[in-house]
Amino acid sequence: MIHPTAIISPKAELGTDVEIGPYSVIEAGVQLGDRCKLHSHVVVHGESTIGAENEFFPFSAIGIKSQDLKYAGEPTRLEVGDRNVFRENSTVHRGTLEDTLTKIGSDNFFLAYSHVAHDCQIGNHVILSNNGTLGGHAIVEDYVVVSGLSGAHQFCRIGQHSIVGGCTKIVQDVPPFTIVDGNPASVRGINQIGLQRRGFSDENIKALRTAYKKLFLKKDLNLSKVIESLPTELSEQASVAKLLSFISNSERGVIR
Repeated sequence: MIHPTAIISPKAELGTDVEIGPYSVIEAGVQLGDRCKLHSHVVVHGESTIGAENEFFPFSAIGIKSQDLKYAGEPTRLEVGDRNVFRENSTVHRGTLEDTLTKIGSDNFFLAYSHVAHDCQIGNHVILSNNGTLGGHAIVEDYVVVSGLSGAHQFCRIGQHSIVGGCTKIVQDVPPFTIVDGNPASVRGINQIGLQRRGFSDENIKALRTAYKKLFLKKDLNLSKVIESLPTELSEQASVAKLLSFISNSERGVIR
């Protein structure tokens, strides 16, 4: 099901049962998986490897070359998993260097005008809302929601099961399991409703709430010393341990 106005390079590889709508362009080096659907006016550049059952809405531009000023024209890559949705005017750029790439997992939803910059690493079940923007080398873990008009500085990490509120400025790492909001951003609480919907136990959520009160309510306290003072039974609880590991491994520091 390929519209006659679509332009497809003979050096592109198409899976089975793909749908390519009017005026779409698929360039050389693109590998498009089974049952992908491109609505009209979609552009996919190479080298881009796209998994199965992805859907691209009009004017989305996927696999475009990096906007990084260091980019010197070398071959770079984009990898996309399965069942992602890219809405109107969303943009995804390839990596900057030959040995790096932009990588997107599966079951993600990129809303209109959202942007994934070069060398970003996106997990699974992520929602990047309208005009949400990720700077280069950003890392977004699983089950993250980035609300509309929010932007993340390059090299920031956004931890799993977190929510970024609308119009939020992210210049440090977002701790997992939390809600952050504001400009500049601050942690507003644990993402309790989201965790409940995803099957986290009451015990897990209670432990995270306790850790949150100790780690984030008194923002003038030294974070490393607070972590050291946590009771062993709390710090070894599975979700809290992931939170503490994320904080300890942060290179930019975490939002508090």
